[in-house]
Amino acid sequence: MSGSGAGVAAGAVPMVEVWRAGRIESAHSGHAVVADATGRIIAAWGRPEVVIYPRSACKMIQALPLVESGAAAGRDDGDLALACASHQGAAMHTSRAGRWLADLGLAEPDLRCGAHEPADRAARDALIRAGREPTQLHNNCSGKHAGFLALARHLRAGPEYVDPDHPVQRAVRAAFEEVTGEPSPGHAIDGCSAPNFATSLAGLAGAMARYAAARGDGDARARAMARLVGAMTAHPELVAGEGRACTELMRAAGGRVALKTGAEGVFVAILPGPGLGVALKIADGATRAAEAAVVAVLARLGILDAAAPAARRRLDAPQRNWRGIETGIIRAAPGFP
Repeated sequence: MSGSGAGVAAGAVPMVEVWRAGRIESAHSGHAVVADATGRIIAAWGRPEVVIYPRSACKMIQALPLVESGAAAGRDDGDLALACASHQGAAMHTSRAGRWLADLGLAEPDLRCGAHEPADRAARDALIRAGREPTQLHNNCSGKHAGFLALARHLRAGPEYVDPDHPVQRAVRAAFEEVTGEPSPGHAIDGCSAPNFATSLAGLAGAMARYAAARGDGDARARAMARLVGAMTAHPELVAGEGRACTELMRAAGGRVALKTGAEGVFVAILPGPGLGVALKIADGATRAAEAAVVAVLARLGILDAAAPAARRRLDAPQRNWRGIETGIIRAAPGFP
């Protein structure tokens, strides 16, 4: 796989600009790929071969062995959406993750994701009022980890499921390499302590296109992929949460796209209608730029109305100060997309 030594900034193209008082105050460059299920590149900006860590943008791939193996038998689509989620730690997220663990005969201490404060304000304020600390259920990855535990139970494997050599992570790596169509050059440890396997941006876009092309009447893998996509689009509130880009943009697109963000400026999109996948990476890791860029690409592909409120909050988005005065705008760079 070429490009791994060049660095993510090399060959990046301007994608998003932040203007204030008629001047560009900040500029974000990156890479983006639109591919079909054969891996053919339909459109690209920057270097398709750039190697990245997809971070949480690949959670639907990490959940693939869970569904394909039969370990998710009896779980509803809400649970599968949560397995693909970077959630807010709201009550609807933590209660569902807790129930899943209880059904496995497990509990919060069996998770290996670590605890952090919930992003959901109501959940955070409730913890403060009660004088309680956040638990691992509040971790945005607790649904993914509940799925890992379910797979570990199915495989009759040990409790340290985030170990790269654990059967769960070996299954994840095999699925990851198969759907991206390329061997991973290695892994890093993600914020939730699970391995995150590197891939080219083109490989990641091709993987998303394979999800887009999967149908429920196909083989076991296709059925698993289709079910995960369907779960994400049916339950956008579980994939992220109120006010979040994934949730709001999936709703705005009327179920025509499954979206997933990842840390450090990664975003992917699964487009079942045209059977396409999108993957992008902002070189400086800026979330605001990744959100604006994915809106721009989806609008170009006719999947999202750029004038929809959820889109306008992220692209061609007026910036306001604390008094509500408009101070600038975030917009696509000339020539992108």
